[in-house]
Amino acid sequence: MEFQNGKLIEFNNYLRGKNVALIGLGISNVPLIDYLHDIGAIVTVFDRKEVSYIDSRVIEKIINYGMEYYFGEDYLDELDEFDMIFRSPSCLPNNPDLVREAKRGAIITTEVEMFMELCPCRIIGVTGSDGKTTTARLIYEILKDNGYNCYLGGNRGAPLFNKIYEIKPDDIVILELSSLQLMGMKISPDIAVITNISNSYIKGHNSFEEYIDSIKNIFLHQLDDDTVVLKYDNDVTKDFAIEAPGKIIFYSSKEKILNGYMVDENIIKVCKNGLRSHILDTKKMILKGTHNFENVVAAISATSEFVHIDKMLDTIINFEGVPHRLELTKELSNRIIWYNDSASEYPNRTIEAIKSFPGRNIILIAGGYDKNYDYTELGKEIVKYGKAAIVLSQTSSKIKKAVENALEVDRKDFKIKNCTTLYEAVSIANKMAESGDIILYSPASSPLDAFKNYEERGEIFKNLVKEIV
Repeated sequence: MEFQNGKLIEFNNYLRGKNVALIGLGISNVPLIDYLHDIGAIVTVFDRKEVSYIDSRVIEKIINYGMEYYFGEDYLDELDEFDMIFRSPSCLPNNPDLVREAKRGAIITTEVEMFMELCPCRIIGVTGSDGKTTTARLIYEILKDNGYNCYLGGNRGAPLFNKIYEIKPDDIVILELSSLQLMGMKISPDIAVITNISNSYIKGHNSFEEYIDSIKNIFLHQLDDDTVVLKYDNDVTKDFAIEAPGKIIFYSSKEKILNGYMVDENIIKVCKNGLRSHILDTKKMILKGTHNFENVVAAISATSEFVHIDKMLDTIINFEGVPHRLELTKELSNRIIWYNDSASEYPNRTIEAIKSFPGRNIILIAGGYDKNYDYTELGKEIVKYGKAAIVLSQTSSKIKKAVENALEVDRKDFKIKNCTTLYEAVSIANKMAESGDIILYSPASSPLDAFKNYEERGEIFKNLVKEIV
């Protein structure tokens, strides 16, 4: 007999004829317009943006469906008397208008939270300050390559709500979850992975404490037989083990652990009661960098109950990562290699990228929109590991100054070049590069100086490399 999702049928029946608010027309909520219309809900749409900034195709659909809508600065003034409210991640649950509606009796939720409530299969959730996308993608690839029918979605992937009809109990869903998506959530995935925690990544939150409390929701509502994967050598994530209701798997790259998985001198090992067994030499992997090796052991931890380690190795060895994160862009016959690391919007992520190529001369291209980050440590690491820096855009003077200060201590032969465009930066790097060099585009800055996002910035860089090199 064909599987029928009883929870989903009950949900659809409940919302038929109910007043439903949809707050925010981002990637996750837009598919809900069709879904809610099709099940017969009475939908009202709200968005802070003015109508001229919203996709005309979305506006046309809202009008064709006869939905009411409110846009602009005072967009929530008419949020009243709703049965259910789907908020966008950026509209926080402590918003006074949402608090008022919740007290009146409205159900406040999000697309991803309701998906988790209705999903009939096991869910693996991945969160943390960085490494989420790479870890989630590798988990997906390991499971898929070993015969599981998987779905990947969430923060960076496609929304999965409109695919819920096709998901079966034996499938596995992998969700990348941001702290804003987790805020206020009352459900946790069966397996939760927290990559790491840094106070540099609290965008959208009022405090670091609020950020931490949001992250915790990925495991706080787990059951006794659920699992949380935690980084042992991060003080915050290590302490999460005290509050975890289910099983705990630790992973590490800096400390010897008794049980779990670790990277030890570039060897990935499994640890059982203090005994450590060799799994894989990271030199065999396409993926580079200690931070990426940590992502790998996190993915191994999350999939270990589904797939034997030996059957993961081919997937791990050949995994190329995800676009714009130490992405191999071009390799020349003279061993000059170009990497696109456009997703590195913070200095510490660029530092991790620089450290990924020990023994190689690095030409760094960096710079972007100025968000007042401190580049002191980045300057030291550029000088320590690099041979040249090409800086551009708003943060160019700050990065250059940090490098010059580092050179006063370490007086090595090092070149610093200023330029005005990414085209010029790629051209200079191409002329400067010698056999065996690494050219690394890792901006250490926001893309908002000249680009919509880091994805656009990275694609332009890759196209320039193809054109110029």
